[in-house]
Amino acid sequence: MPKISAVIITKNEAVNIVRCLPSLQAVVDEIVVIDAFSTDETVKIARELGAKVVQTKWEGYSQNKNYGNQLAKHDWILSIDADEVLSPELAHSIRALKLEENHLYSINRLNNYCGQWIKYCSWHPDWNNRLFHRKTAKWKGDFVHEKLTFLSVTKIVRLEGLLYHYSYQNSADHWQRIERYAQLSAQQLFQDGKKATFIKLWLAPFARFIRTYFIKMGFLDGKAGWTISVRTGYLVRRKYQLLKALEMPTKG
Repeated sequence: MPKISAVIITKNEAVNIVRCLPSLQAVVDEIVVIDAFSTDETVKIARELGAKVVQTKWEGYSQNKNYGNQLAKHDWILSIDADEVLSPELAHSIRALKLEENHLYSINRLNNYCGQWIKYCSWHPDWNNRLFHRKTAKWKGDFVHEKLTFLSVTKIVRLEGLLYHYSYQNSADHWQRIERYAQLSAQQLFQDGKKATFIKLWLAPFARFIRTYFIKMGFLDGKAGWTISVRTGYLVRRKYQLLKALEMPTKG
């Protein structure tokens, strides 16, 4: 099988990286960590666990990931976040692959919220394109929700096994990330010329709650499902509030 380089971008991920890297060691031939000058033990832990660490300033999710892909020794890239862990079944699926250059391999994430695995709320299944030949795919997106774009005709193959995603450690962590994502999303919307209309400000948040809690059956995740659904609606409201604030200097 062609050799694989795992590429991870980090910023103060000491809590997560110690769990992530061991799950990769028997699967890939190289681990590259692109660190945005962490102030915790991220770099020390990553090096102790055998990763190649390169520190660089934060340029955005897509830019830092693409930079890591360029530095990798091997053409096949497994893109993993520091708070993700390969399940044994997924590791076996990757090891058993006969990689083909015109194929892109998709992985199903199972997200953990404050200690609970979330099966609904539109959080699962959560397919992500993560294993690819760097000559056929590239990350794009300026602010948030970076997307892997194909540079040639590509067949997507779904792999067996789960990618465990330890997404939120506690409620405070959730609130902090809501604010950060709202800010990044507002910047993206502003750049794209979108407007904070009445419908977006007042009806879209409620519609998102209805979709998450009822249509996507978030109620089956119990209290966590309610919390996620309410806060997902709030996130929609917050990003349009911030977008409206960005619009203000351009008026009059």
